[in-house]
Amino acid sequence: MSTSFDLVIRNALAVTAADTQQADIGIRQGRIVALGEGLGAGAREIDAAGRHVTPGGVDGHCHLDQPMPPPVKMADDFITGTRSAACGGTTTVIPFAAQEKGSSLRAAVEDYHRRADGKASVDYAFHLIVSDPTPTVLNDELPALIDAGYTSFKLYMTYEDLKLDDGQVLDVLDVARRHGAMAMIHAENSDCIEWLTRRLEAAGRTAPRWHAHARPMLVEREATHRAIALSQLVDVPILIVHVSGREAVEQIRWGRAHGLSIFAETCPQYLFLTAEDLGIDNSYMGARCVCSPPPRDKANQEVIWDGLRDDLFTVFSSDHAPFRWDTPDGKHPGGKEVPFRHIPNGIPGIETRLPLLYSEGVLTGRISINRYVELTSTNPAKAYGLHPRKGTIAVGADADLVIWDEKEVVIDNDRLHHNVDYTPYEGMKLGAWPALTLLRGQVVWDGTRFTGAVGQGQFLACGKPTLVPQRR
Repeated sequence: MSTSFDLVIRNALAVTAADTQQADIGIRQGRIVALGEGLGAGAREIDAAGRHVTPGGVDGHCHLDQPMPPPVKMADDFITGTRSAACGGTTTVIPFAAQEKGSSLRAAVEDYHRRADGKASVDYAFHLIVSDPTPTVLNDELPALIDAGYTSFKLYMTYEDLKLDDGQVLDVLDVARRHGAMAMIHAENSDCIEWLTRRLEAAGRTAPRWHAHARPMLVEREATHRAIALSQLVDVPILIVHVSGREAVEQIRWGRAHGLSIFAETCPQYLFLTAEDLGIDNSYMGARCVCSPPPRDKANQEVIWDGLRDDLFTVFSSDHAPFRWDTPDGKHPGGKEVPFRHIPNGIPGIETRLPLLYSEGVLTGRISINRYVELTSTNPAKAYGLHPRKGTIAVGADADLVIWDEKEVVIDNDRLHHNVDYTPYEGMKLGAWPALTLLRGQVVWDGTRFTGAVGQGQFLACGKPTLVPQRR
C-alpha cells in the first residue's frame, strides 16, 4: 500500500494560539504538510485518541553551560538540558551566549557554539548577553551578528559583572532600533540592592531568606520604570524578563496605556513559589530557591495569574538556571554555606515549565488552552524570529508536537532528566504531563523515557521579531 506521509497523527485535538480543531496531522520530511479529516496512510501512524496536541514548547529564556566564575558551574550542559526539555514537551530552547567584560561579543558566540555543537537533542538558537558595549561591539560586531541570525540580546541593570549604566543601555537599544532586534532587560536597581545588602550584612542577616529583603519589589519597580523610559526615549520595543509581582506589572500597564511597545515575560517561580521558600528562619535550605527577582507572596502570585489571563504577559519561560544543591560547584560554593550575596542565583525548571502551566492554568480554567499555546510556544517564536517555522501547528511548520495525557502526576526529581539534584516543585501534584514529544516528526519522549539522540538538535538562525505591540 502506498503511503502519502512519513507519519500521520490521527484523531488529534490540534491546538494553536488562535483555535482548536479535530484533525489528522500529516508529516513529511520533518514538516507538517497536511491538516484534515481522513488523511491518507502514513508509513507510521500515532493515534492521539482525541487528546490535546499542542506545538512543541519554545523556551525563550534558559541558561545552559553558561560560563560562571569559579568554583561555580552550571549543572546542565546542552546534552542534559535539552534532554530534560524534550521530556517536558519543549522542542526549541534559546539560551544565552554571554559576553565577558573586556572580551568580544563574537568570541562569546564562537565559544557557545563550541559548547553546543553536536550535543543538543532539541533545536536551539542563541540570545546574546551584551555586558561590554564598546564602539567595536556597537558599530561592528552587534549589527553583523544580528544580520547572521542572533536577533535578540539581554541587558542587565544589576549584577556587577554584567550590568550596564543607562547610557550604555541607550546605546544598545539604539542598535536594536536601527537593526530590528529584540532587547530583553533584567530590570532591578543594582545600587539599591547593594545598599540594602550591605546593611543586612552589617546586621548579621546573611541567611538565604534575606535575599528577598535585599531585592524588594521597589527595586524591580524602579528599574522597570527606568527601562520603559529608556525604550521610550529611543522609540524601540523592549521585553522585560522574569517579572515577579504587582509593582513591576503596574509599570508595564502604565507603559502600555501610554502607547509604548512593552512586552513582558514571567516564569513558574512567580506562580508556585513564595519568599517563604527562601526560608522562614536561618536555615540554608532556602538557598535552593534563591533567584532574582525573588519569589514574592501569595497575593503577588494572583497578580501574575491575572497578567497571564489578560494578555499583560507576552511569554512564559522557565529561566532555567541550574545549579546543584549539595556540591561545591553549586549552591554550596567551595563546599560551604555562604552569605546570600554569594549564593548562585537560579533554579531549575526547563522540564516542569509546560506541565505546571498546563495543570494549574488550563485544567483549572485560569487560562484557555489557546492562551497556553500563545504564551509557551507561539509568542516566544514570534518574539525571537522563529515563527512560523516554530510555535504553531500549520502546513509548512516543523512537526514539533506534544500529545498530552491528562492524568495525576507527582513531581519527583528522581524522574526528571536534568542534571540537578533537586527541583523546587518536589511533591507537587499535577494533572497532566506530555505523553509524547515529537521533534520534526521524530518521537523524543514516549511518555516514560527519552527516545531522542544527542546531536539531533539543529541550530536555528533567527529572523526579525514579528510580535505585534499591544496597546492597552
